Amino acid sequence: MRKPNTPVIILAVLILISLSLAGGGFYLFQKERAKTLDLEQKLEELNAKQRAMEAKLKESERLISDMQVKLQEAKSQIDTLGNDLQQEKTARLEALSKIDQFRADLEQQKGLRSDLEKKLSVAEDDLRKAQSQLKLLASQRTALESKIKDLETQSKEIELGNIVVNPETIQLPTEKKEETAQASRLEGKILVINKDYNFMVINLGTKDGISSGDVFSIYHNNKYVGDAKVEKVHDAMSAAGFLSEGIKDKVNEGDKVVQKVK
Repeated sequence: MRKPNTPVIILAVLILISLSLAGGGFYLFQKERAKTLDLEQKLEELNAKQRAMEAKLKESERLISDMQVKLQEAKSQIDTLGNDLQQEKTARLEALSKIDQFRADLEQQKGLRSDLEKKLSVAEDDLRKAQSQLKLLASQRTALESKIKDLETQSKEIELGNIVVNPETIQLPTEKKEETAQASRLEGKILVINKDYNFMVINLGTKDGISSGDVFSIYHNNKYVGDAKVEKVHDAMSAAGFLSEGIKDKVNEGDKVVQKVK
């Protein structure tokens, strides 16, 4: 038997190896190509997601811009409402002050009316007494005139002089003028306390010589609790702000106030 040729065998082996390598390479190529396609698909998906995210980001930026504009408008409205609220508080304070003034004026009018009624009653009593005295004097005068006529009749020889009957001059009682002496330190009382705005209203005003800037000491049950400074003055009342925060919780309406000597 003839032996196979060695070069042929080697060539055959090389061909087989080449085919194996070619097959393996083709397999790897197909596999890599599949991976590449898969990666390209994923990259496309990522790009699509990125574009979607960018669109959402732009939409978010637009929304943020709109929200900033709305926030600015809201701040402007809040400032406007704050100004309106401050004006309303000022108007309310003025209204309370006017109400307190009206109340004080009403109390003053009631006091004046009561005094006038008392004075009228005294004057009526004095008038009745004066009328009674006048009647008594008229009766006495009539009796004297009757006696004179009787004397003239009984004795015509006696020349009587002119008899003049002068009744006592009646002086109706007059009201004594009230003497007012203002003390070196005025005293009054608290009419209203406004704890929200930290001030009080007292029953002293320009008619009592009070002026803006005067300081009053406050006494609760005759115990000193603090001071208040006059900020606004009317005819019969004044508004004074507490000089320390805790005073408003220690005082009540009707407590005494005493003016501090400058």
